[in-house]
Amino acid sequence: MRAHSGMGIDMANGTARRTVAVIGGGYGGSAVAKALDEETDVVLIDPRDAFVHAAGALRALVRPDWAENIFFPYDTLLKHGTVRRGRAAAVDPGGVTLASGERIAADYLVLATGSDYPFPAKTDTDLAGDALARIRDAHAELAAAGRVLIAGAGPVGLELSGEIKAVWPEKHVVVTDPAEELMPGFLPELREELLRQLDALGVELRLGTALAEEPPSAPGRLKPFTVTTTTTGGDAIGADLWFRCYGVRSNGDYLADGRITARDAQGRVPVTERLNVVGHDHIYALGDLTDLAEAKMAGYAMKHAEVVAANVLAQVRGESPTGTYRPSPPSVLLPLGPGGGVGQVPTPDGPAVLPAEQVSAYKGRDLFTGRFAELFGITRD
Repeated sequence: MRAHSGMGIDMANGTARRTVAVIGGGYGGSAVAKALDEETDVVLIDPRDAFVHAAGALRALVRPDWAENIFFPYDTLLKHGTVRRGRAAAVDPGGVTLASGERIAADYLVLATGSDYPFPAKTDTDLAGDALARIRDAHAELAAAGRVLIAGAGPVGLELSGEIKAVWPEKHVVVTDPAEELMPGFLPELREELLRQLDALGVELRLGTALAEEPPSAPGRLKPFTVTTTTTGGDAIGADLWFRCYGVRSNGDYLADGRITARDAQGRVPVTERLNVVGHDHIYALGDLTDLAEAKMAGYAMKHAEVVAANVLAQVRGESPTGTYRPSPPSVLLPLGPGGGVGQVPTPDGPAVLPAEQVSAYKGRDLFTGRFAELFGITRD
């Protein structure tokens, strides 16, 4: 069983450099590793061979010619640190043990393993080449479907409906959800505008409607079916293909032994306002894995990364960490294709609804791919 040294030497001044093991190379993990790269020995641990920009995954499904834009190889992220391909099996106060048996000793740990979500919103393989092939296969199936069922009317399901309609306006898309109201917790004006745009796109929205059982075919596979609903009379819905757009799951199985912390019922980790795992001043958690009372969004994970990096660097320099994080009020940027969508952001005067033009300018046109190309030092046409 090999071990990774927990300390290096800073050749500029002869002092010991601290090792930081960042478990998970998603939005928060990649950002914090990049921020720590100059002053610490960073070891970024992830089973994948590339960062996957999940916010672009639905666009990739409908535009496979664009799909490569959501993959960013890890080998361009760090100048000094290392990326270790592997899956964390266990964590203790002094380091992390990988499924291969390799142990990586570390002075600081950052838990950034995020969450899983059904394909196509997140990829379900560790190799970028395999993920790209999976996206292209699903695109071919979707292209041949005349009627599409989307189970789940949250932001993912609605965004997927808009992406499909932007490419194939003639397809019949029906979105179901057991809830009676769209986007609870957001302003009525946002819901009204969202309903207006969905209606203009021709999306059939069926709220208060649950499927009596899942369709007999696998999600994303072309195989006509009819399913009944739990509404009075058991209305039937027929489609050629369906997608599951619900069912987020926190990725924290490596914490199951409880040596670091106990997780809540959703598998999330309790953190302090400095984003320390409760009870450990040298272990941090960020992103979807935390129990913070806010939506689980990529942008928030990257804000968490700023706080964690600042606190770790303060500790490395012998200073007291002072960075704190306050959970963000409700906000959303929900594109409906490249030119449509709705948004809500906090302002000093309270929450404000953004028009489709601003949502497109902020997110819808390129889905932030340019920002991640910069983070990974990649130039793309």
